Amino acid sequence: MHFLTAQFKGKTFVGLTDEAQQYVIDLNESERVKNGVQNLPQTLEGCIELGDSFIDKAVDLRDWVLTHREAPTFFYKMEEITLLAPIPRPAKNVLCVGKNYKDHVLEMGSEGDIPEHIMIFTKAPTSVIGDGAEILLHESLTSQLDYEGELAVVIGKKGIGIKEEEAYDYVFGYTIINDITARDMQARHKQFFLGKSLDASCPMGPVVVHKSAIEDPHELEIITRVNGEIRQHARTDLMIFSIPEMIATLSKGMTLEPGDIIATGTPAGVGKGYNPPKFLKRGDVVEVYVEGIGKLTNKVR
Repeated sequence: MHFLTAQFKGKTFVGLTDEAQQYVIDLNESERVKNGVQNLPQTLEGCIELGDSFIDKAVDLRDWVLTHREAPTFFYKMEEITLLAPIPRPAKNVLCVGKNYKDHVLEMGSEGDIPEHIMIFTKAPTSVIGDGAEILLHESLTSQLDYEGELAVVIGKKGIGIKEEEAYDYVFGYTIINDITARDMQARHKQFFLGKSLDASCPMGPVVVHKSAIEDPHELEIITRVNGEIRQHARTDLMIFSIPEMIATLSKGMTLEPGDIIATGTPAGVGKGYNPPKFLKRGDVVEVYVEGIGKLTNKVR
């Protein structure tokens, strides 16, 4: 199942779309029409917190709506709505894994930079934007704005001290993140946070795909294009640290909660890795495709 957050005529709603992402069901409104009450939370993270009961209700509503799709108040074509990030304002910073693909480590440094332990940094919640929204160039702050296409994990239930073998029990689903980075700010400040947290530097979406629809998140193709040119092309089985390792490490002393987002790292092909570098410029269109999820598209302004 493919979940999203969207707006229709100024109203924000939790939606469900088909695998081809052609239609959108407003789950909140369809519940109201079908049952005469509206009990689903108004946010996707609130729905995620309900656990399996949310999935059961979403299936029931989808099946009902598909026999009543002529009703205009809860069934839309994708082009009729405005997509937001699936979780527009995460409760925590977005948790990001650095240096998780060997070839990316090598394009940015050397064999000696390959980490022995998982490297974690974060992006501020205010950096999050949705599919179709504009990446800001921030020309007064950086001349080295870069892209990083990534698979991201959405946590489904609260947990601490999670064992690797139980990690997938705590996953709700998967989405796409473009970890936009100001490389010169990273170098200047000797840390990642400022260079990773500029406004509009965390495109996310277009959907969150429930884990039941993805058999193995370590067997997915990732492609990043800039103006149609393939810049990154890899598979997630090249990760140095697995998703269960990430979840176990992060949860050792920190409680993970429904709606938390973990970006799993980027493969080789970032702009800084080219000679000469290919940093983003005004008007560039960046597309990040992840197999089984879809395509996240944003233009640079």
